[in-house]
Amino acid sequence: MSKKNNNKEIGLRIQSLRETFDLQQAELADKININRSVLNRIENGTRPLRDDEIKKIADFFEVSADYLLGRKHSEKVELDNKDTVMTYQGKVIPKEDLEVIRRFLRGGKSE
Repeated sequence: MSKKNNNKEIGLRIQSLRETFDLQQAELADKININRSVLNRIENGTRPLRDDEIKKIADFFEVSADYLLGRKHSEKVELDNKDTVMTYQGKVIPKEDLEVIRRFLRGGKSE
């Protein structure tokens, strides 16, 4: 895989995380202290990530650098964590639905 294609995939992964958290580019850029135009170029795959940016983004979204870089296709998710944001087909699963899923996985038992 070429570096350009890899940068594009990384950018799409970051964009997907940002949208999952319902953030605009400017909001994320502000939260991780980088320029919005830099984030835009990263998401578009026209600028590679620097090491410090990988750390900032991974820390913010609580994912591994390997996940951001495409070395892992998914992150292990702890469903018991009430702060977990999960998606299905690109849409965030509401907290109420997550509780139904948790109850199902516990065999129908409440906590």
